[in-house]
Amino acid sequence: MGGSSATASRPAEPVQTLAETVAGRIREKVISGTLTPGGHLSEMTLCEELQVSRNTLREVFRILTKEGLLRYEANRGVFVSTPSMSTIIDIYRVRRFIECPALAQAHPRHPGTQRMRAAVEDARRCREVKDWLGVGSADIAFHAAIVELADSPRLSSFYAHISLELRLVFGLLQDPEFLHGPFIDQNGDILLELEAGRSTAAAEKLEAYLLRAERFILGAYARVAPSA
Repeated sequence: MGGSSATASRPAEPVQTLAETVAGRIREKVISGTLTPGGHLSEMTLCEELQVSRNTLREVFRILTKEGLLRYEANRGVFVSTPSMSTIIDIYRVRRFIECPALAQAHPRHPGTQRMRAAVEDARRCREVKDWLGVGSADIAFHAAIVELADSPRLSSFYAHISLELRLVFGLLQDPEFLHGPFIDQNGDILLELEAGRSTAAAEKLEAYLLRAERFILGAYARVAPSA
């Protein structure tokens, strides 16, 4: 009797719908670089691969189109979104607003610092085997860990969406070694400042880093934009 009452009073955990679960799998394809900007999504292929009906897949497309990850073109179908130059500028503006204050106010023993360290080491391991897409994933994990320093689940959730858009930007440039190589050791330098208790200096390095990265990516984007 007492056990039944405890079970009945326990709040129900939110349950993902099938469409939300499948949407998560497509997001993972973007994160891994399997789906790249401008790529066409075949309903038939995805239905077979994901083992879902066309109605479910169309609901997935609606979810991801609303998020800006996909776009629909009349009489042509659904495509992975292609970031514009203004999108890139806005992403980096938002990143500076979020990441720099989170780092400036961080405690060096925060659990997020350990995740930053793990991401730096992962990036270096990937560099050794020339897994440049892996380096890109580690870089995104490093900056997500910086946001975790703010102890705000809402900020972390918002940043997860920014990270998806950032991965689209990375995918558009199509040269992950050129893109990620210069920033591996810079991430390490920022981490060393934080681990030494110099969070303000770490934040200043991060702001300069993000400004350099923005200019670097805009320059690379300008070179590929005509073909994109």
